Amino acid sequence: MARPRGKKVQLILNGKVASNDALGAAARRQLAVGHRIETQVTSKKGDARRFAAEADEVDLLIAAGGDGTLNEVVHGLMELPMAARPALGVVPLGTANDFATGCGIPRDPEQALALCMEGTEVPVDVGKANEHWFLNAASIGFGAEITATTPPELKNLLGPAAYALMGAILAMNVHHYRGRLILPDREIAGSGPVAIVGNGCQAGGGLQVTPRARVDDGLLDVLTVRDIPALALLTAARELQELSPDGEYISYWQTPWAEVHTEEKIPVNLDGEPMQFSSVRYEAVPRAIRLIVPPNCPVLTAQP
Repeated sequence: MARPRGKKVQLILNGKVASNDALGAAARRQLAVGHRIETQVTSKKGDARRFAAEADEVDLLIAAGGDGTLNEVVHGLMELPMAARPALGVVPLGTANDFATGCGIPRDPEQALALCMEGTEVPVDVGKANEHWFLNAASIGFGAEITATTPPELKNLLGPAAYALMGAILAMNVHHYRGRLILPDREIAGSGPVAIVGNGCQAGGGLQVTPRARVDDGLLDVLTVRDIPALALLTAARELQELSPDGEYISYWQTPWAEVHTEEKIPVNLDGEPMQFSSVRYEAVPRAIRLIVPPNCPVLTAQP
């Protein structure tokens, strides 16, 4: 439902973008129509999490910053009892803004703030990696620049978004980690350079890494990429289009949980925050927070 005017709002603003004139002007317009907005500006890592954990008496909490700020705010919200968690709005002011962009939240600060104040809230899932939370994605060995030497036949075969993802995969000169992936209905042993566990649909600055992901389906989407020999590029490209659970090089599953056990610690990026795990259980926590979304939000299973 749309929230009424006059609500108590707390805006957590990343200090690195605190001088954003467009956001300041938008906030003054909201104050002029009767909303109460208290702004808290972060100065160091951990501030956004602490501010959010103390926001149990507000109607709406707005995260203004990038994916890292949003991740901290989600951690703070998850420290509160379910009934005490305010609705969450997002004003994307970071570089990538992968979660907000995937949700269709406007990049323009005035439009994004107006959506926060007047939009519709829906219950959405939060991902968990051991004792850490992520709203968007956990990635392993991902984020390299797209190669300029990707064979042209791949570009012809794939659409622009899939081509960009394949290009990024091929560009990576990363360590291969051996281990086991455990899903509810199977266990897979082997090695690979890339794995994505998505609650949201995109990562890496705009790449659709888990395109079937929905933030309200109680599931995580898992994309794995094994070592791709040069002679298998076209096969892998087709698998990237098909996103089957049984691909030889690229596989895709939708699952409530997944476990990864490796022979050594592996770097994992949770919504932009670096971690290391040798054993990790990923799981979806259904309907954990209420998120303000735009009309026709593309990552919902059903529109409110």
